[in-house]
Amino acid sequence: MALAESGVIIPEKKQFRGQILLVDDERDFTALARDILSSRGWDVLCAHSGFEALQLASLQSFDAVLLDLRMPLLDGHGVLDRLRRLDPTVPVIIITGAGDTPTAVECMRQGAFDYFEKPVDWNKLHLALENACRLRALEEQVRDLRKALRERYGFDNLIGQSKKMREVFEAIQRVCETDVTVLLEGESGTGKELVARAIHYNSPRRTKPFVAVNCAAIPETLLESELFGHERGSFTGAVGRRIGRFEQADGGTLFLDEIGEMSPATQVKILRVLQERRFERLGGNRPVEVDVRIISATNKNLLEEVRKGNFREDLYYRICVYPIHLPPLRERKEDIPALVANFIERFNRRMPPHRRIRAVASETLECLMRYPWPGNVRELENVIERSMLHATDGVLRPVHLPATIRSPDLAEMPSATSWRDALRTATEVPRWEEVEQELLKLALRLTKYNVTAAASRLGMGRTTLYRKIQRYGIALRPRDREAGAS
Repeated sequence: MALAESGVIIPEKKQFRGQILLVDDERDFTALARDILSSRGWDVLCAHSGFEALQLASLQSFDAVLLDLRMPLLDGHGVLDRLRRLDPTVPVIIITGAGDTPTAVECMRQGAFDYFEKPVDWNKLHLALENACRLRALEEQVRDLRKALRERYGFDNLIGQSKKMREVFEAIQRVCETDVTVLLEGESGTGKELVARAIHYNSPRRTKPFVAVNCAAIPETLLESELFGHERGSFTGAVGRRIGRFEQADGGTLFLDEIGEMSPATQVKILRVLQERRFERLGGNRPVEVDVRIISATNKNLLEEVRKGNFREDLYYRICVYPIHLPPLRERKEDIPALVANFIERFNRRMPPHRRIRAVASETLECLMRYPWPGNVRELENVIERSMLHATDGVLRPVHLPATIRSPDLAEMPSATSWRDALRTATEVPRWEEVEQELLKLALRLTKYNVTAAASRLGMGRTTLYRKIQRYGIALRPRDREAGAS
């Protein structure tokens, strides 16, 4: 209770903790329990028989159930069995009289959360209800997360209708239900980790961990500890035991990205684990057994690396039981429109309604289809996300794209190093007017004679560029030059 400035006592607002189904044929007990638990924030609904309880449970869900064992016609044991069939996730706490403890313990084996003897310790029961509801909420979060992961990494998120991508989908479906070791081959940005996760989350190991290791991102001196873990005192700074990635992935999938970057020493240790399914932590002497599925990925030609002596041949054949090649985006450009639509739909969810993209101009798609995409799908994703920030009227137009996407020739523009090298090796000094004129022609050609874009590349105003074009008599389009020649 709280005292207001006026002197009036204002009841404190109780925190709502959850809705409970209380099942007991003793009406005096249910009335007492309802009053006590309601005063602590619980919403209590009472049933005075097993059949009434099952009817209520079939009509609505409860956060927890308090269930008496001794009831006529249908006892607590039978109610528990049917409740578990109705909703196996709802926590059930048994209320029992003296002498019923063995039966209550049997109910615990049947799936009950806890049990209390009468007379009930209400403080302990309140804590048990809180723990039961908290555990159920966590389990629901885990189920939701797993569902979200399955949806995110399901086959629907692997976009593509091209012949090469259909072959990839068929290969993925063949290996999902097995434990075969898979090697994903493809350039950077082709979606190797996305495919690895799709294989895992559509496999029997889907409820176990998916652990990814980028072998190229971890220094060689730390890679062994990262993969296998270490014992306390195994090296300077090892202040406690650390579980490695192999142990973290036990029962699930370990994804070794960029496996071609591993040193020969680490390759030997990986080979041993794959052969024996056990290892020792760094500084330890006790074998640790693991059950993991290995999916590896590389952007290198590992067979060529084997021939060069950079990669062990025996390890190659261990990890390459089933290879899947992911094609670069330039070899499946027919998938670009679907990929663009997918990225826009995803990024629109993060945008305020008035900034969302409703359409893509056909000229924009032409630019995207023309570009060679050296960074593959990852580059396309980044370009769409960045370009959407520039669009203000709900339509993605070419002007919103980076200049190199609008005009792929810009990517071939000589770098600062190349033109400086050309000047250093020149044997004569040209007149400034000649240099400027050629520079203006280059900028116009590489921007498809877009004066605004050329001026931006040259770092000058549009009016200034027009004036120089007129001064040197530069044709704005190739056909103007041809007309002048005739």
